[in-house]
Amino acid sequence: MRTDRIHAPALLLAALLLAWAAVPARAGERTEAERRLDLESFDWIWTTIRDRHFDPTLGGLDWSAVRDSLRPRVDHAGSRGEARAAMERMISLLGQSHFQIIPAPVLRALGQEPGEGTPGGSPGLDARVVDGRAVVVAVEPGSPADSLGVRPGWEIARVGAEDLAPLLHEVGERQRNLSWKEADLAAVVLSRIEGRIGDTISVRFRDGRARPVDCELRLTGKKGWLAQIGPVSNVRVWLESRRLPGDVGCIAFNLFLDPARLMPAFESALRSLRDARGIVIDVRGNQGGMIPIAMGMAGWLVDRDHLHLGTFRFRDGELRAVVNRRVPAYEGPVAVLVDGLSLSCAEAFAGGLQDLGRARVFGSRTAGMVLHSAIERLPNGDAFQYVFASYRSAKGTLLEGRGVVPDVTVPLTREALLRGEDPALQAAADWIRRQVGASRETETTPR
Repeated sequence: MRTDRIHAPALLLAALLLAWAAVPARAGERTEAERRLDLESFDWIWTTIRDRHFDPTLGGLDWSAVRDSLRPRVDHAGSRGEARAAMERMISLLGQSHFQIIPAPVLRALGQEPGEGTPGGSPGLDARVVDGRAVVVAVEPGSPADSLGVRPGWEIARVGAEDLAPLLHEVGERQRNLSWKEADLAAVVLSRIEGRIGDTISVRFRDGRARPVDCELRLTGKKGWLAQIGPVSNVRVWLESRRLPGDVGCIAFNLFLDPARLMPAFESALRSLRDARGIVIDVRGNQGGMIPIAMGMAGWLVDRDHLHLGTFRFRDGELRAVVNRRVPAYEGPVAVLVDGLSLSCAEAFAGGLQDLGRARVFGSRTAGMVLHSAIERLPNGDAFQYVFASYRSAKGTLLEGRGVVPDVTVPLTREALLRGEDPALQAAADWIRRQVGASRETETTPR
């Protein structure tokens, strides 16, 4: 059996689910050959979790009973979708992040060459759920949304014929006690405004005065360069840097992926901002990636050896995420921006720097999806992401189900977005300027 494996502490969970939403379900009953492959896949998943999960007790779950209950559902399923649902039910009983089945149609769709009709289309806006409403938080300059006048703070009231408010309420109630509720809510919105490149979607917004604004938005390719993670290709990675007023640097990126391109881009951005009064690193909406990239990035920010971002616990031992110190390191103040869509490796990066006292964290609590995982191809063509290590921050905090708690909580509000403000970024920049001002005052005060 051929398997594709990548050891990744995070995956584009939301991105894959969004892609699946854009792939039409296959109709028809299973063939006998498909039934056998689905059963082999179920057994593969069950055995992998039994043998490789970091907790051999699985939190007290009777794993044999789970198999005996759900395997017959796979055997007698009327379609591959029903068989997959039974497998998804099995992994959901663990109650942990980073377990999922990636359907074969998604893998095929994501493996297509970029072009008209391929997944990854966006109208050029980002959204979050704020106080139960789907709200635009950013609009990319020059995008279809920008050209039609869509602005941050506008509510996304309807997509096509579907009103979002009832759906968001239902999902919010169902996910009420999950630390990654905000990420799930955002995924619900994004799954409806993203899709295949070249498609057009009908969206009803409500502007700052609650007036309806109807737009026909064409979906175009997302920004960034193409990368791949295991069997998942056509993933877009981007990094941007700029100087804010008051000579504060800002570096933002969406994933810890593709080290051959991302690491040089990060280093170049940091070098260009070396004379800045401080650096803000924005990992809001960053869905994670590869922990060695976080370790390398942290190395440009610390001036001591033998530091680590946290510890991974495997079934048979532990491994520290040791920071790879770079010389010379940036010595100015560092702030990190996070939100409920900062996942996994982004949480390890922010939480690790916070524990080391090297960065002050601003924004809102992160998703609490921090486990070490791998992806393997199943006999039926689907892919399976599973956990084999837990993670604790540098000070020993278990972040799974808890998330990184900011030093300074700055809630996102629609009112601020409508005013064109970014309160978390502003708070971080203000803190940096105060740190530098206090340092200079100390240097010039006579002793």
